Amino acid sequence: LYSGSLSLVDIVSSQSGNLSTTIPILSSIVSFIPKWNIFPQFIAFGIFFIAAVAEVNRAPFDLVEAEQELVGGFHTEYSGFRFAMFFLAEYINMFNMCAITATFFLGGWLGPTFEGFLPPILSAIMPIIWLGVKTFALLFIFVWIRATLPRLRYDQLMELGWKRLIPASLVWLILSAIVLGLREFGLPWS
Repeated sequence: LYSGSLSLVDIVSSQSGNLSTTIPILSSIVSFIPKWNIFPQFIAFGIFFIAAVAEVNRAPFDLVEAEQELVGGFHTEYSGFRFAMFFLAEYINMFNMCAITATFFLGGWLGPTFEGFLPPILSAIMPIIWLGVKTFALLFIFVWIRATLPRLRYDQLMELGWKRLIPASLVWLILSAIVLGLREFGLPWS
């Protein structure tokens, strides 16, 4: 909604450049901040990141494979290669969610390319390096959340989802649509 497209290339290209403001005092400070979607859409980023952690069944949302669920939940039925594939798929899914989050909110592959300082082949692969750095920073946060937060009980998880995240996401969606609609009329504060 905020980028005006569902194409990942268009979403990333809408985040190119730096923030701008009409307030003269803040214009010199804000001009150094990249125009990533995380700044105007910080609530959407928080909701999306919490949903991403829940989607990949990481703690504190891993109720299926909790310790109280017979040592490993449904994983007790598997051994060897199949058991390893479950955990490999979990980590691949975690990497994919971090890459999608970096693309939606952190500018994707955009960043300085150092074209004047690096050989052409290295400046050509800088977008891959930037996306990797952003993805691994989000992976660090995933692992940090697993290590620091306790597991939620089932009733706490349902309350978080149905009473907190869904209403917050709907309110934020409506507010974003209103602000973007007002921006079409050229209002300076929107």
